[in-house]
Amino acid sequence: MRLLLLFVLLFGSDLLCAKLNLIKKESAKGDTTLLVIGGIHGNEPGGYFAAALLASHYTITQNNLWIVPNLNAPSIVANRRGLHGDMNRKFSKIASNDKDKPTVEAIKKIILQPRVSLVLNLHDGHGFYRKKAQGSIYNPNAWGQTCVIDQCKLKQNQPFGNLNTIARSVKNSMNTRLLKKHHSFDVKNTNTKYDDEAMQLSLTYFCVTNNKPAFAIETSKNLPSLAHKVFYQLLAIEEFMKIMHIQYKRDFDLNAKSIKKLLKEYGTVSINDNIMLPLSNIKSSLSYIPLRSNHNSFTFSHPLGSVKKISAKRYALYIGNRRITTLNAQYFQQEKHLPKSCRITVDNKDQRLTPKSILSVRHAFRVHRHKKMRVNVIGFWQKGRKDESEVFITLADLQKRYAIDKANTKYRVEFYRGKKFCFMVVVDFQGDEKE
Repeated sequence: MRLLLLFVLLFGSDLLCAKLNLIKKESAKGDTTLLVIGGIHGNEPGGYFAAALLASHYTITQNNLWIVPNLNAPSIVANRRGLHGDMNRKFSKIASNDKDKPTVEAIKKIILQPRVSLVLNLHDGHGFYRKKAQGSIYNPNAWGQTCVIDQCKLKQNQPFGNLNTIARSVKNSMNTRLLKKHHSFDVKNTNTKYDDEAMQLSLTYFCVTNNKPAFAIETSKNLPSLAHKVFYQLLAIEEFMKIMHIQYKRDFDLNAKSIKKLLKEYGTVSINDNIMLPLSNIKSSLSYIPLRSNHNSFTFSHPLGSVKKISAKRYALYIGNRRITTLNAQYFQQEKHLPKSCRITVDNKDQRLTPKSILSVRHAFRVHRHKKMRVNVIGFWQKGRKDESEVFITLADLQKRYAIDKANTKYRVEFYRGKKFCFMVVVDFQGDEKE
């Protein structure tokens, strides 16, 4: 069974971010642990979307996989390399007032945990690396399509310490599964200690100077799509897992077509424990969302979910660097003592309706009257009716402009006690029971 991942964000600033998001996927067998880090650079989505799919769609059956999918979360939302400078140049020294310092110190502690056996830092780099110059895209200064090492070896007898041998094994295996011949991978040794002062400040060099095997995977920014980048990132990660004897299962076929589809799946967001919104195919803007005037909490099922308050009553929801919708809030007092359930009839079958439900409807639904709550079906209207319970409602009865999704099949049903908001559910006329 796939692990359900929930990420909670609380208001405290314009961008509402959780503490460092470490996802542990562990088995009962073995103590070898791979740490995968995505998103140190916010404008390199191949890395962090690959890490997100790794977190959501892989099951580990032997040894362990740890994932930090969105290390530099504010820069990811901004789609910038770094909001406060280059985070990957702050691992040797960092000013005490640097806004990246809490994140850098937190990931250092994780890297140095004895259980961490090997570290992968995921990037998208420009061009296609070639040992001999073949123009502005294919040349020795490019970083794309490389497995980057800082040196050839760590100290003698260090597990996975032969960095050059491992990197060459990975690139050789990857080059048998290229989508296009010119996508070929190679090993790039920066020889950091002697030749690259900038890389001496990097995350991977921090690792190797602390005798932790570390590699950077750089897919090319010149690849034709995000799906291509994610494909190669996952292909590389799987090669490392094989070398480390980390056994796994994934619930999709590893190809660009399957990945393209998965990248459009945004999961859900739960707000204040009384609202649940499905985010895939959501409209770009939703109005009159009943929120608190302050201290709202957002819980995403997607590892890259985040929220940014952009004005007094407007909240932008993101998956990675993608702004997927804006919620225009209407502030209400929230009812603290919610009923556990109420009755609803869906397609002539009675059931209990609980807060945050998403209900599949084939033909019609009717919410039964509750003595302490009134019902407001957003998009339905009958003259003079203030409580929309005890009415059979079909898709044809609903105004499309009030749907929450682009297909106009999902609608909100809200419950109120007096002037206080209780909870919301969603009815889906194209759910699992559709014909």
